[in-house]
Amino acid sequence: MIRVGLTGGIAAGKTVASGRFRELGITVLDYDQLARVVVEPGTAGLARVIAVFGEGVLTEDGHLNRSRLAGEVFADAEARDQLEDIVHPLVIAEAQHLDDAALARGEAMIVHDVPLLVEAAGPEAFDVVIVIDAPPDVRAERLIVGRGWTEAEAWGRINAQIDDDVRLEAADVVFDGSGTADNLRRQVDEWVADVTRKGASYRPNVERTKFLVTEDGMP
Repeated sequence: MIRVGLTGGIAAGKTVASGRFRELGITVLDYDQLARVVVEPGTAGLARVIAVFGEGVLTEDGHLNRSRLAGEVFADAEARDQLEDIVHPLVIAEAQHLDDAALARGEAMIVHDVPLLVEAAGPEAFDVVIVIDAPPDVRAERLIVGRGWTEAEAWGRINAQIDDDVRLEAADVVFDGSGTADNLRRQVDEWVADVTRKGASYRPNVERTKFLVTEDGMP
């Protein structure tokens, strides 16, 4: 089974790419979703979060108030590290369990959709790392226009992430996320088709393969 690590900066297009993988019938493990699962009511993860941050981070019905907690840790590096020390190991353990299940089912490929792949999961955990890349100004515009963020919010979140060069250094394959969603979906299609043709012999190009498709669909 080929284990794919999929990552990219905020608003680069990772959600579009992971969605296309799913449409092609490939299992995708969404680490953002797993991060919610491991702190659901009654879990050891939520108990640890409460122990560190207090019951003020809960909603009235006992769920984690993610927006309140995010507001508390975003501007506090120490608090953010504390939260990550709690959540990240639990997420990785849950992902490993689901990965094992996919292997047992005989699946040929699984995609780990990991926002903090370089920072937390580690590129070495995967057979191939795909990075969705888009210029910071394109990503900022998407956050401002598409999500209604302020300019300060958009750039604050972009600047809080690791440098693009560091992320790209970990990449085996780079998809261009600067264009349309259809353009990015075509890149996923081409890459999956290439890997399917090569089968078990597939190995990423150590020189960093780029699957770039122009807006007219021509490579």
